[in-house]
Amino acid sequence: MSHLAGRSVLVTGASKGIGAAIATAMVAAGARVVAHYGGDRAGAEAAVADAAEGQAVLVQADLSDRDAVARLWQEACEAAGGPVDVLVNNAGIMAQAGGIEDDAAAWDTAWSRSMAINVEAPAMLMRLAVRDWLAAERTGAVIAIGSWVTTRGTSNPGAIAYAASKAAIAAATKTVARNYAGRGILAYVIAPGVVDTQMSVASADKTGGAAAVTAGLPMGEWVPPSDIAELAVFLAGGRARHLTGATIDLNGAAYIR
Repeated sequence: MSHLAGRSVLVTGASKGIGAAIATAMVAAGARVVAHYGGDRAGAEAAVADAAEGQAVLVQADLSDRDAVARLWQEACEAAGGPVDVLVNNAGIMAQAGGIEDDAAAWDTAWSRSMAINVEAPAMLMRLAVRDWLAAERTGAVIAIGSWVTTRGTSNPGAIAYAASKAAIAAATKTVARNYAGRGILAYVIAPGVVDTQMSVASADKTGGAAAVTAGLPMGEWVPPSDIAELAVFLAGGRARHLTGATIDLNGAAYIR
């Protein structure tokens, strides 16, 4: 595949799980990829290992640090030779403690970190992206990796802050879609169900275990990260302009609305 040749893509949280799969797929599609990572550089390197010389750049940033988020966008644009064409807001955390029945310290930590990393950081990147696209009179696209918990809630009570944060960034992404579609700026939300990642395994451990979670899925299997990556590549290509603003469910019929 090479239909993304000439397009630059920033993928946050590219060192593992969904983000790593997206970075790998974007490279395969011919995009110039800026792979963000927090602490796992080796994971990010592995995700873009098949990139041609000069096709992928790794950028480290702590997304809980607003200054680091701003530097991330600046460095991504420098690597791309101008504003990045596609922003994939994937990075996120899911606290396993911090629910209503947990102590106040756990609650405060879960909410402050979830809001900083899952909402403020991606919203700031989105703001910087849109402002740069407008200033340069360019089109662009934002792809937010959301979750089915934004509409159905979460069965893991410790992840209440995660559910709320995903709902918040989904609403922010839809706001960009509504207000800037006429300028050629597109925005989508991909809402996966139970994905085969370590984050989902940790959450399943709080709700009866992986086997119990799997038993409740119509397909009897978790969503592979590659499915989400293939959808992200399709959206990044700009061939579905009138899909902008949509939340695309990807859960194997486990939640139909």
